[in-house]
Amino acid sequence: MISTGDLKKGVTIEFEGQLATILEWQHVKIGRGGAIVRLKLRNLRTGATIDRTCDAGDKFKRIYLDRATVTYQYQEGDQYHFMDTSTYDDVVLTSAQLGDANNYLIDNLELDIVSYDGEPLSVELPEKLVLRVTYTEPGYKGDTATGGSKPATTETGLVVQVPLFISTDDLIRVNTTTGSYVERA
Repeated sequence: MISTGDLKKGVTIEFEGQLATILEWQHVKIGRGGAIVRLKLRNLRTGATIDRTCDAGDKFKRIYLDRATVTYQYQEGDQYHFMDTSTYDDVVLTSAQLGDANNYLIDNLELDIVSYDGEPLSVELPEKLVLRVTYTEPGYKGDTATGGSKPATTETGLVVQVPLFISTDDLIRVNTTTGSYVERA
């Protein structure tokens, strides 16, 4: 069991009978009343984000998730296929389970799959990823490196704001948590 005083971002708990990861939490002391804790949670099975308030001192069951290294293989309709690198088993996730992670999946990408009691829930992407720009407007004479930005479409279909000097077929490094341009690769 974990108390509200021990909660932190990224911890997985059982909340209202569902597996949930804490996205944000805030301890609030109200004038004459008792303290409360505001939680922003993400349901691991459905991907839904919920906001809840609970009393300080409440206890929750802490959930420990299993992680395994997998390689992305291919997409078939709404299903994404991964291969477990240790057992060579095929692991299938839906786009709802992946959430925004499907914007970063390229062939043979190694990443970690998160599961609970043998049930695959989601994937953990590396913090930064190198993607190829498939289309962007050309830069013009007089454009500077710090002068502005323009949209660029990557090989996965993700649209990223990049500096004006980036052109089609360039490799760029993208931050997977924010979806923003980091540097030219």
